[in-house]
Amino acid sequence: MLDTAALRDKGALPAGPTGGQGVLVTGGPATRRALDELLEDVVPDREVAAMAQRIGRRLAISRRPRADRPDRGAGKLASVPYRYRSDDIDLDRTIEVLTERPVPEDTDVVVRERMRSRRAVVLVVDVSGSMRGEKVRIAAATVAALSADLSGHGDQLALVAFWSDAALVKPLGGHVPPGRLLDRLLRIPARGLTNVRFALEVAHAELSRSSARRRSAVLLSDAVHNAGPDPRPFARRFPELHVMLETDGEHDLPLGADLARLGHGRFAPVATHRDVAPALNRLLR
Repeated sequence: MLDTAALRDKGALPAGPTGGQGVLVTGGPATRRALDELLEDVVPDREVAAMAQRIGRRLAISRRPRADRPDRGAGKLASVPYRYRSDDIDLDRTIEVLTERPVPEDTDVVVRERMRSRRAVVLVVDVSGSMRGEKVRIAAATVAALSADLSGHGDQLALVAFWSDAALVKPLGGHVPPGRLLDRLLRIPARGLTNVRFALEVAHAELSRSSARRRSAVLLSDAVHNAGPDPRPFARRFPELHVMLETDGEHDLPLGADLARLGHGRFAPVATHRDVAPALNRLLR
């Protein structure tokens, strides 16, 4: 069990922004060390962990980025020196360069390419109730797919686990292999209540630390909110809040759809782990 009393003794559980209705495990070095020490004593179900790791490896391979350079993508058009890839010449800019270089080189030609913007994504995973069966498969697939999709481009991924409280399992910045993230997530014991509002506050605070041009949060939950204030008003503060609604058991579809709409994001129901990759493609396209 995750000993929250021990974390409080270590100073790792300051009062959260909900005014005591949630406990925030922050991302500072001392707090992360305290959390790591406590999680070392928690052993996840071996069968569940092995199954999650298998799904994680498969999704990480299938979602590995295929772009040959980190700055190309489906973003805005930009004028850049010719690098033997694009034939969409920016004629005006090229003429300006050539007037100063009587003997031009290939790279003096200016072309238009779509430049990929850096992204920061905070994945918010509901670990209330029982983290078994399809719920843990969906969580494993989501962590693995996002880790693979955001690797190698200078993108950032953070992971927040929540129940009635919330734990910042991984802050933005730095790289943690998907297998290790899954292991940490599975070591957090499932709890009964679901405080979506507090989870959103933790995610928003972490997302605000990033200077990435595109900042998004992805909420993975059944949205059965039964602790803390109504999360709808807070959802408006996000630049992008996407919702993946787990529909394999009890779930609150109206609340999930409302959070995505108010958070300027998209909504995708997922019934099995096989729905995760297509759903993420729709949400983050």
